[in-house]
Amino acid sequence: MGLRGLSCRLKEVRSWKTEARSRNTYFFKEIIMKFKFEKLVIWQKAMDFGEDINNFSGTFPKKEIFNLSSQILRTGDSIALNISEGSIGQSNPEFRRFMGYSIRSLAEVVTCLHKAKRRKYCTEQEFNTYYNNAFNLMNMMIAFKKSIK
Repeated sequence: MGLRGLSCRLKEVRSWKTEARSRNTYFFKEIIMKFKFEKLVIWQKAMDFGEDINNFSGTFPKKEIFNLSSQILRTGDSIALNISEGSIGQSNPEFRRFMGYSIRSLAEVVTCLHKAKRRKYCTEQEFNTYYNNAFNLMNMMIAFKKSIK
């Protein structure tokens, strides 16, 4: 494609972006829900859990930015990321494998929660809330993984 063709294509993309911005939220929900994983309750719950962990880690001391904060953020995000990556795979065994990665990431988040509690970065109540959410999500994920044939 020559420069002229590239320039025309760029204008089309810009035009589409402008048009898309002007549409209402309902339209965007219709676009967003096209991927298989977006309909999965475990993915939705994992997304919410990851955001909760993100907010929680923001309360850690500055000295933890490159340590515990970073680790809990990555593993919290990894839960939903692995569910989505596995769901788009070529086979059910591959999806089960990625669900295993996701479950392991959740276990890592729980370990980070224990570290945060031991270092007194959270109250007992905060720990229990995140721990119980993780436990419920873990049970859902394990049951879902077993259901993939």
